[in-house]
Amino acid sequence: MDFDHLKKTDPESYALLMKEIARQEDGLELIPSECIASLSVIEALGSPLTNKYSEGYPGKRYYGGNEVIDEIERLAIARAKMAFPGTVHANVQPYSGSPANLAVYNAVCEPWDTTMGMSLTYGWHLTHGWKASATGKFFHAILYWLRPDGYIDLDEVKKLAEEHRPKLIWVGATAYSRAIPFAEFRAIADSIGAYLVADISHISWLVIAWAHESPVPHAHIITTTTHKTLGWPRGAMILVTEAWVEKDPELPKKIDSSVFPGLQWGPHNHQTLAIAVALGETMKPHFREQNYQIVKNAKALAEALKWHGFHIVTEGTDNHLLLAEVWFWRGIFMQEALDMAGISLNKNTIPNESSSPFYPSGIRMGTPSLTMRGMKEEEMEQVAWFISDVNHVIQDFTFEEERKKEIIASFREFIRGNVEIQGIRKEVQKLASRFPIYHD
Repeated sequence: MDFDHLKKTDPESYALLMKEIARQEDGLELIPSECIASLSVIEALGSPLTNKYSEGYPGKRYYGGNEVIDEIERLAIARAKMAFPGTVHANVQPYSGSPANLAVYNAVCEPWDTTMGMSLTYGWHLTHGWKASATGKFFHAILYWLRPDGYIDLDEVKKLAEEHRPKLIWVGATAYSRAIPFAEFRAIADSIGAYLVADISHISWLVIAWAHESPVPHAHIITTTTHKTLGWPRGAMILVTEAWVEKDPELPKKIDSSVFPGLQWGPHNHQTLAIAVALGETMKPHFREQNYQIVKNAKALAEALKWHGFHIVTEGTDNHLLLAEVWFWRGIFMQEALDMAGISLNKNTIPNESSSPFYPSGIRMGTPSLTMRGMKEEEMEQVAWFISDVNHVIQDFTFEEERKKEIIASFREFIRGNVEIQGIRKEVQKLASRFPIYHD
């Protein structure tokens, strides 16, 4: 990729762009909500479609000159329904995942209606009713959780649903490594007449590739970002399935009205084209193979880390991500030390966490980016060695709430000049250099 015009017109911005590209090339991205957009997607995002204002929907715009934009949006919608057979309606205009989820609330709920989702600290999303989100402030959110073994507590979900009778139930996760039991959730939703909304932002590409069970036969509404495992542009989609249209024929109209004009105005046309391009890529022969490899690599990484002595939540994974416990409140240390070694992942709460999300006991990692670079099980074993080696370097640091500023400052000084971590970073760079981000 070259950015010659940017280089001439804004050298400072160009330098920062090149710096970030080099960081991605030289390191290993293990954050499960990150992957690699194709060059075709990047070209669509950088297209002159960003010049056009197109508030409204195909055939019903408020501005003129949208005949081509209409064709682009219709193409994205048609491909979305092909990717998720059984959906009868798709809205591809949400700017991102959180606005898409808020649009669902806005479409089917009134203020202060009761809703239900999993607690953020157990691995679900902020927009499923967490207190810091608008979804927790403007709706009466009932939160369910996981069993001690890290699996969804369906008995508790059923009990809470019968007691509180929410209008909608969310299922979907950002840090849950096992297959989501969509059918069981649908049975609970049906028993109280609730909408079942599946937020599959983290597994949508796996669903399209049949590497994870589809929520389409079970959920009434599906939301998904178009990045994370999809390798698409940043955006989102809302899908309506056959399941609820039979009961509420107006639901597609309610969803569209909720997105526009309910919550947002003009769509990002360059983003819509990029979504259409990315959906087209799911129809190519390599697509399924790559996604099955993402899951294979996640399983291999989990097993390798277990061999090194890490406790993996639920003892493994069914999808693209895994959670590892790194003992009391050491997640922040692992994240920052691994950053210094050229490995990006994130600190994360674990089930029954005793600390805050800012100083949690776990780390979360995933394999989409590494798999898209061409890495397989053998490389996952190397990555586990890197993580283990860094863990040994920092093993003497323990977080203490009352001394947190002092301890964190001391820790950062320690890793900044640590020779062992710099040595690991060189090995990380050697591995990364064998798998360029954009390759034939």
